[in-house]
Amino acid sequence: MILPELYIAPTGERGRGVYTSIDIARDTVIEVSPVIVMSRAERKLLDQTLLHDYIFEWGPDKKDCCMALGYVPLYNHSYRSNCEYEMDFEGQLITIRSVRYIQAGEEVMINYNGDWNNETPVWFDVRD
Repeated sequence: MILPELYIAPTGERGRGVYTSIDIARDTVIEVSPVIVMSRAERKLLDQTLLHDYIFEWGPDKKDCCMALGYVPLYNHSYRSNCEYEMDFEGQLITIRSVRYIQAGEEVMINYNGDWNNETPVWFDVRD
């Protein structure tokens, strides 16, 4: 499930991103995406490709990885994100939910650390 009002557009230095054409209230589920889970061995291979930038660590020990379908791989990172993601390991799903009001035309962003307000530097350390 993806809100039909979401769309992909260029972001400038970040390539592409996800935007909304409507205002979104806090605590709104904006996407539920199935994932393809891959093993530790497959992750080592993916880490040698461009897909490394689009996969998520997966499982309680974070040794596996997954590729989310839908728009999830295109949400850009922000230390002050307007959404967060929740992983459902059993259901093999990632849910994107707003953590604050999002204005129409605004880029929809997640914090790659998992928690929307976690300021731990990420591997590419983009500060915004």
